[in-house]
Amino acid sequence: MTDADAPFQLLANRVALVTGASRGIGAQTARVLAACGASVLLTARTLPQIEAVAADIRAKGGRAEAMACDVAVWTDVERAAAYARDTLGGLDIVVNNAGLIDPITHIADSDPAEWGQVFDVNAKGVYHGMRAALPIMIAAGGGTIITISSGAAHQPLEGWSHYCASKAAAAMLTRAVHLEAHGAGIRAIGLSPGTVATYMQEAIRESRMNPVSALDWSAHIPADWPARAVAWLCGPAGDEFAGTEVSLRDNEIRTRIGLSA
Repeated sequence: MTDADAPFQLLANRVALVTGASRGIGAQTARVLAACGASVLLTARTLPQIEAVAADIRAKGGRAEAMACDVAVWTDVERAAAYARDTLGGLDIVVNNAGLIDPITHIADSDPAEWGQVFDVNAKGVYHGMRAALPIMIAAGGGTIITISSGAAHQPLEGWSHYCASKAAAAMLTRAVHLEAHGAGIRAIGLSPGTVATYMQEAIRESRMNPVSALDWSAHIPADWPARAVAWLCGPAGDEFAGTEVSLRDNEIRTRIGLSA
């Protein structure tokens, strides 16, 4: 068994909650975790889309359910975590994936309400996921919280003030959870996938705002790469990365996961 294979044998009987699971990285992560044996609760604001993904997972023999959830609303996230615990049998894994980047614009031209909405999803949404999961996980003896991060958390980009600032806040939340709860068996890990071939890249390209918008589509990795990285981190390999951020730009990490360099 290789380093890349190991986690895919160890997620049976685990329960995972994935936010923003209607498409892109979230949908692929739900599929991969289910294929690894986990029971997955898919959440997003658009119920028909996540119901379709969950149905596809079940058709392939996986265990998946869908629940409408706006991560910016605390009671929605609290309800989803409680459902996982009470109906699916626990909450072992949370993947904070839901995120927004629109509208891409300069700070001087930005709409305060729209700017704040991005922060509500990208930062407060991550806090809500952590806050809802931690008491359940701690009571059960541990769990894994993976937050999809970004290079934008550490480097400002033109037109992305809301995205960069909110991703930086989310990265600090991962470090804060590690400080406070690692001793209780909680593994909090950030995953920075780089640029991924999803709908978000289409919005970035249309903005023509900074160098990322000019990247050729072939430069973006497929959405199943970060999904497979999440599953890998949910296995024993995640232990060494607790409290840190893993970058899929690192070829050594790609090799360990079993991704093509």
